[in-house]
Amino acid sequence: MAFSYMPGFGNDFETESLPGALPQGMNSPQRPAYGLYAEQLSGSPFTAPRGTNERSWLYRIRPSVRHTARFSAFAQPHWKSAPNVDDHQLALGQLRWDPVPIPTVETDFVAGIRTVTTAGDVLTQVGMAAHVYVANVDMVDDHLFNADGELLVVPQQGGLRFVTEMGVIEVAPGEICVLPRGLVFKVELIDGPARGYLCENYGAKFTLPDRGPIGANCLANPRDFKTPVAWFEEKDMPCRLIVKWCGRFHVTEIGHSPLDVVAWHGNYAPYKYDLSTFSPVGAILFDHPDPSIFTVLTAPSGEDGTANIDFVIFPPRWLVAENTFRPPWYHRNIMSEFMGLIRGQYDAKEEGFVPGGMSLHNMMLAHGPDATGFEKASRADLKPVKLDDTMAFMFETRFPQMLTRFAAELETLQDNYIDCWRDLKKRFNGTREGDWS
Repeated sequence: MAFSYMPGFGNDFETESLPGALPQGMNSPQRPAYGLYAEQLSGSPFTAPRGTNERSWLYRIRPSVRHTARFSAFAQPHWKSAPNVDDHQLALGQLRWDPVPIPTVETDFVAGIRTVTTAGDVLTQVGMAAHVYVANVDMVDDHLFNADGELLVVPQQGGLRFVTEMGVIEVAPGEICVLPRGLVFKVELIDGPARGYLCENYGAKFTLPDRGPIGANCLANPRDFKTPVAWFEEKDMPCRLIVKWCGRFHVTEIGHSPLDVVAWHGNYAPYKYDLSTFSPVGAILFDHPDPSIFTVLTAPSGEDGTANIDFVIFPPRWLVAENTFRPPWYHRNIMSEFMGLIRGQYDAKEEGFVPGGMSLHNMMLAHGPDATGFEKASRADLKPVKLDDTMAFMFETRFPQMLTRFAAELETLQDNYIDCWRDLKKRFNGTREGDWS
């Protein structure tokens, strides 16, 4: 089945899966068509300024109060929330992992979430968590909503189908999707076992970054974001709803599917984005721009120019800068960087950073090209070169990212990662030319 989408970022959409299901000229008629219930889903306070006020009106078979019964505790030991400190004995350092293995036992999307880092405080809605997910079976009659934050999903292996109460989104590696806080959904696998990355944003919603002097175009263009049309499931059989709330998990059993929204309108909705439509801007004469030039989405904090989270990608692009060390430079940063690789090779790491892997460079810990990459870039013939068949990304936050025990004890942790800089030589010898022998 092919699913349809509506283009635009932050638009006010309207969509119905049955003709006449959507009221016109009002939100809450006395008797909605088809015997539906009108319900508002708010993603912001009622009095938020117009530019940040987010809400959608849903017209559903049963109201959400009928989609819960009594809750009970639900075990989800690998999904952690901030603050999560002193969880392990691993010392501070630059860290890198090979891919997390696909499980051999039946594991759905929710059960397969493994938290790598947490930052901030979920109770005060500040910060984030970086997870990986691995899955080999569908969520058939289980559903989830996360009251703690929105979820940014970055597939690396295998496509996913997010069946949500506001429509169906299919994403493949090279695409992303964002699921708003409080949205009910389940996940199906499209083409076998799946693995990827997940950013849980506790703070203000992701939005498009300001372009400043870049102007009206390039980077991520609003028209390339896609929101699903209305779709509903009328299924009267036992189902479960799992809820993440203030870092804890609860489950309730109901006798029907909660994915029963026949029509909706508003600006609070899930969406997808194809990373290949990102139009990069870079140096066309000399020097290497800050990685912020590759920001796709940003979740602002209360301080201008300082993000709660930036989602940054490193896509295929041309390198043309003259007399310039073209890979990312060595640096220390007030921000903390969680990186993943979707496909190909990252230009700053010649080996060891593989698709499905991840790295963590926390605030003020030095990092940059490995010794092999430095040597290659320092001696390269500086003709135009296209970086092709590559896609890396970064979850960057102002807050320190605290490692979980799972990540600290993961068997794919590379104990020798620090050695990638060991062969960087002292080239200072008192002469202007230096020692490049």
